[in-house]
Amino acid sequence: MMRSFRCVALLCGVGAVLASAAQAESWQVAKDEQGIKVSLSEVSGSTYKAYRGVALIKAPLARIKALQEDVAGACAWIHECKSQRLLKHEGDQSWTYTQFNTPWPVTPRDSVLHVTTVQEADGSLVRKLEGQPAYLPDTKGFVRVSQVEGFWRLVPKGDSTEVTYQVHTEPGGSVPSWVANKFVVDAPFNTLRALKERAEKP
Repeated sequence: MMRSFRCVALLCGVGAVLASAAQAESWQVAKDEQGIKVSLSEVSGSTYKAYRGVALIKAPLARIKALQEDVAGACAWIHECKSQRLLKHEGDQSWTYTQFNTPWPVTPRDSVLHVTTVQEADGSLVRKLEGQPAYLPDTKGFVRVSQVEGFWRLVPKGDSTEVTYQVHTEPGGSVPSWVANKFVVDAPFNTLRALKERAEKP
C-alpha cells in the first residue's frame, strides 16, 4: 500500500513538473540543426531562460538509459562537464555531484542534483532533476549552482527514442549575459549531439 502511494506521489510530482514546464511562458526555437531542436523560454522572476532540447535518437531506450546511469562516464557527453560522480542511490532516486568548466572570467560552477526516475505505463522514462545545493558543503574554487529544475524524458518510437532534455537553472554568483545566452543554447544542443553519437554507435 505504501509502495503504491509512493509511486502515485512520484507520478504526480513528475506530472506537475511537466505541466508547469509546458506552461512556462512561450517557447521560441533558437536552433534546429542535425536533428536537434533547441527552444528557449522566459521564466517568470528569473533573468535566465529555460532551455529545451529534443532529438530523435536511433537507439533503443534501454541503451540511452544505460548511458545516463553511468554517472561518471556521462560526463563525456554532458556539455562542459569536468567531472561527475554518484553520491547516493536509493531505489528510484539518486544524488549526483557535477563540476563544470566555464569560460574566463566566470568562476567554475558545481551542482548537486536529486534525480527521481519514473517508468511510465507506455514504456516512457522520465527523470526529474532538482537542485539540492545544500546537500554538500561548498567546494573551494567553485560556485554552487543555486537552483536547478528540469527533466529528461525518453519516449520509445519503434527502433528509436525521442529524447527531451529541459532545464532551468539559477547559476549563482555573477554571470555575464553573453555567457548565459550562449550556454542555454549550447548546453542542450551539445549534450544531445554527443549523447546521440554515443547511443547510435554500432
